[in-house]
Order: sequence, then structure tokens, then C-alpha cells
Amino acid sequence: MNTKSQQRQKIKYRIRKKISGTSAKPRLSVFRSNAEIYAQIIDDISGVTLASASSKDKAIAAQKVTKVEQSKLVGSAVAEKAKALGLSTVIFDRNGYIYHGRVKAVAEGAREGGLQF
Repeated sequence: MNTKSQQRQKIKYRIRKKISGTSAKPRLSVFRSNAEIYAQIIDDISGVTLASASSKDKAIAAQKVTKVEQSKLVGSAVAEKAKALGLSTVIFDRNGYIYHGRVKAVAEGAREGGLQF
């Protein structure tokens, strides 16, 4: 029997077989822990993280809001950094998580920030 983490790992591998980021269209990867949420824009060809944001960033952590609202702020923050780098389109990588709640909020925040995926 598979544990929850093993199931997520299998889903993650299945997703990563299909998608990878390039320098023109990098991958927006989301990691969700119980307490925090992180988002990275990654160029898989050169193996470089181009931009990142997390709920630990001082500007986001200072705001006393719910985790879902924090996630939306993380999405808009990573979109802002991507715009500064001249990126407008990304590939969204939910990283094995269900597209719901905090993961969905990151995607919505990034879209409102001007990213397309």
C-alpha cells in the first residue's frame, strides 16, 4: 500500500514527464508545506531558478491573513519578479498537489500579476 507521500511522488513524476521549463517559457513550481507555501520559476534546461517567492518573505509574512490569501500574495509576488525579468508566459507545475485551495490561489495570484499559462 502506498503512503500519501509516495502517491504524491508518483503523480509528481507523471506531471514532470510531460512538462519542463525552457528559458523562453519557464516552469512555475509550487511547494506547499503545512505552514508555508513557496513558488519558483525554473529554467529546466540550464537548471537555474530564475525567481522565487514564499510566504516567509517579510512583506508577505508581515500581513496577518489566512494561508489562502497568503498564497495569492506569493503568486502575485512571483509574477512581479517574472515581469521584471521580462517573462510573460510560464508552465504551471502543481508539483503533485491537487489544484485546489492554496495551490489554486498561487495560480490565481500569478495570473492577476500578469503571467499567462
